[in-house]
Amino acid sequence: MARTIPIRPQHAPARQPAEPRGAPPWRLHWLFAAPHRLAFAAAALVLATSAAWWALAMLARWAGWAWPWNLAPAHAHGLLMGFGFVPLFFAGFLFTAGPKWLGVPPVAASALWGPVCAMLSGWGVFALGVHAPVAGPAPLLAALGLAAVAGGWSALVGRFARLVRASRVADRLHARCIAAAAALGALLLWAAAGAVLTGHVAALRPLVLVGVWGFVGVVYVTVAHRMIPFFTAAALPALDAWRPQWLLVVFVASMLAQAAFAALEALAWPLPAWAWGAMAALEAPLALLLLALAVRWGLVQSLRHRLLAMLHLGFVWLGVALALSALSHALLAATGGSLSLGLAPLHAYTMGFLGSILVAMVTRVSCGHSGRALVADDLVWGAFLVLQAAVVLRVAGALWLAAAAPLTAAAAVVWAVVMVGWAWRYGRWYGQPRVDGRPG
Repeated sequence: MARTIPIRPQHAPARQPAEPRGAPPWRLHWLFAAPHRLAFAAAALVLATSAAWWALAMLARWAGWAWPWNLAPAHAHGLLMGFGFVPLFFAGFLFTAGPKWLGVPPVAASALWGPVCAMLSGWGVFALGVHAPVAGPAPLLAALGLAAVAGGWSALVGRFARLVRASRVADRLHARCIAAAAALGALLLWAAAGAVLTGHVAALRPLVLVGVWGFVGVVYVTVAHRMIPFFTAAALPALDAWRPQWLLVVFVASMLAQAAFAALEALAWPLPAWAWGAMAALEAPLALLLLALAVRWGLVQSLRHRLLAMLHLGFVWLGVALALSALSHALLAATGGSLSLGLAPLHAYTMGFLGSILVAMVTRVSCGHSGRALVADDLVWGAFLVLQAAVVLRVAGALWLAAAAPLTAAAAVVWAVVMVGWAWRYGRWYGQPRVDGRPG
């Protein structure tokens, strides 16, 4: 029998000014005060530039302007959005929270400097290779850039794996899941570099899809399983931090199943109707489970706490994405592969779930480790709501093919405005001392 959890009236926390008067200037040396400062600053730079780049690309395509591309725009977009800024944000989180989870000494930010620089410069070289006026199906610059990113991420994964091995705490399940997914991400990046170098660019789409589900998705659901109930119970003591281990197994298994099936679809292998039907039969109850779990974890109660609401609403997008995917696969099964929802489920997942949770988690870490209150002020809350509008626009563009070009361009522009503004706001914090005077 389900247990009724009493909910005590909660008052929204008092807001404080996000930017104190007379804030000190941005200084590079403050990036080395904590691992999250260095990694988040690099991630914010990649996020802002890639968002602006894709918005310009979509506007150019809609307006009919020609851009030089040495790699198909969809491939370049998938690589940058799937592997660009997200692993750098992962690094900041893992080397800030990871040592605490594992009961090992903290990691100095200076230890991450080399790998972070390799990844940051690698994406710059990759962008040059994509757009440089060089003919050929396998631009060397793009491949070299991806190899630099793969090398930097591999070094970070190795360091985190050593932390996991050195730990003596009893519960290392979450850290081990993350380490395994991160290692998969490194292998996929090396494979992508090899595919670009050798001209086997048809392999890039399945590699990216395995990455966004099997690498990024596994890390996200593992962190969500550990942190969303914990954060909610801390802010709303009447709710318990319910997170059984079987739920984590379901989370990870579902992400891996999505990765495998998405790769098969991307390879354009002929799939029988029963395969699409079986996938729909798996996704539909899973979507219901996730939406019910969002309620169980305190979705309704969290709405009066903006920062919590951002986490919970982001999690809801995962259930919505799987529901859309179930409907899409059911349509494919019923029509013999001629009718689907296109890219709508994928963008509900990537922009809705991954994007919203990213904004919520990084905002929380940035506030807490800068000495500010754990609140989402009007600026952040407004940006989050506009981000939801961008997701709706992109999903609508995938469903309404007659208006796909303008809706997709509008979604890209709105995404860019939100992400550039958000990255600029928090990027300034990483180069400034804490507002409470404590060490970084």
